[in-house]
Amino acid sequence: MKISGFTIIRNAEIYDFPIVECIESALPLVDEFIVVAGDSSDNTDKLINGIKSDKIKIINTVWDTDKYPRGGSIYAHQTDIALHECSGDWCLYLQSDEVLHEDSIEVIRRACIKFKEDKNIDGFLLKYIHFYGDYEHYIDSLHFAYPREIRIVRGKNSDIHSWQDAQSFRIIPDFDYKDYWQKAGTKKLRCVLLDAYIYHYGWARNPVKMLPKKKEQDSMHEDVDNNRYAEDYFDYGNLNYMPVFKGRHPEVMKNRVEGISWLDCLRLEGKRPDIGKTSGLKYKFINFIENKILRNGDRIGGFKNYRIVSRFK
Repeated sequence: MKISGFTIIRNAEIYDFPIVECIESALPLVDEFIVVAGDSSDNTDKLINGIKSDKIKIINTVWDTDKYPRGGSIYAHQTDIALHECSGDWCLYLQSDEVLHEDSIEVIRRACIKFKEDKNIDGFLLKYIHFYGDYEHYIDSLHFAYPREIRIVRGKNSDIHSWQDAQSFRIIPDFDYKDYWQKAGTKKLRCVLLDAYIYHYGWARNPVKMLPKKKEQDSMHEDVDNNRYAEDYFDYGNLNYMPVFKGRHPEVMKNRVEGISWLDCLRLEGKRPDIGKTSGLKYKFINFIENKILRNGDRIGGFKNYRIVSRFK
């Protein structure tokens, strides 16, 4: 059995992506790791080349934002390039701000072996912890930050594609690589939910670099309001509204966590974090039920881009 890993990246330094930690977290599990590196304006390529592993294969690309101008489709297209370079029986996808916890490696390996010949399974769901502002607070709203997502798909299947803005995957037979948001003729993947965790640091980066990151991300989805981000750095809001993390970060994140340099830009008073409608009374009530009563990561309502066939520990 062979397991591939894959990711995409552009401008890791400019936008403070933990790309080195992302890749290194997967190397003990995978037999190869495909990195699709876009046309960066910083030292991203140097960072990747500095990782000492012969498992890594780098593919350089230029982002065609004219062909994929909106909806984050450019992310899905780049992810598709990486996926279809993978040669494994299973393919582990990590976005460049996601880190696999080492405690999850054996669970994933055992699942890949167990379900290798079960063609009723298209992929695996991994659980998430979404950090916010720093490395001590996280998002517990399951309707703002997805509690689980497809992060392992069956390899050597040309009909499995990245979908929408690359958050997930779908089966799209005879895909023409034009509309990554299409629903007609697509199928949700049949997945096994694993007791394995990805730590997501997309909302836990230097706020000075978070600001241009948000601007760039928004530009890939919609027309940007230049007055929307008028500050010098991104305001995460009052972090006292967010729960405190009591667990242990992945070992590869140790230096980054200990070297946090933006605590002076954070605040523990004033206006609450802006996490959209999930801050309202309705979602406070739903959030309480989901986190304090159900406590299994299941959301009440909400869209799910997968079918859970079984669970595996």
